[in-house]
Amino acid sequence: MAYQGKFRPKNTKKYLGDSNNIVYRSQWELKFMMYLDSHPNVVQWGSEELVIPYRSPIDNRVHRYFPDFIVKKKTPEGKIDTVVVEIKPHAQTRPPVVINKPNKRYINEVMTWGVNEAKWRAAAIYCNDRAWKFEILTEKELGIKF
Repeated sequence: MAYQGKFRPKNTKKYLGDSNNIVYRSQWELKFMMYLDSHPNVVQWGSEELVIPYRSPIDNRVHRYFPDFIVKKKTPEGKIDTVVVEIKPHAQTRPPVVINKPNKRYINEVMTWGVNEAKWRAAAIYCNDRAWKFEILTEKELGIKF
């Protein structure tokens, strides 16, 4: 199975956006898309359909963050909750371990961590302002539960 490709939903009416142009960039995203498409409590979902502005610590400029998913789901009480979801490897959800002699790889990891942290902070504020939730899912959570 390919690590990236186009996803074809069975329930196209649930998808926010163009259901003919859904791209997955990892097996984890594909697994999550299949879950969203088939789960009866998921009312609507989109992949990279939401734009959240954030300020990068690298260049101090405002950039656009496209979280992996936006999901509208029905709660057991019948209410609709909105959740913004980012899927990342667990190793990328915590700062890199400090090393004595920084090399190119370490510097890249530090910069990636700084940008991701800025994106996630902006997403948390954006979601909080709308009474939504922001979640980061890793391979540890992707037994897929909501």
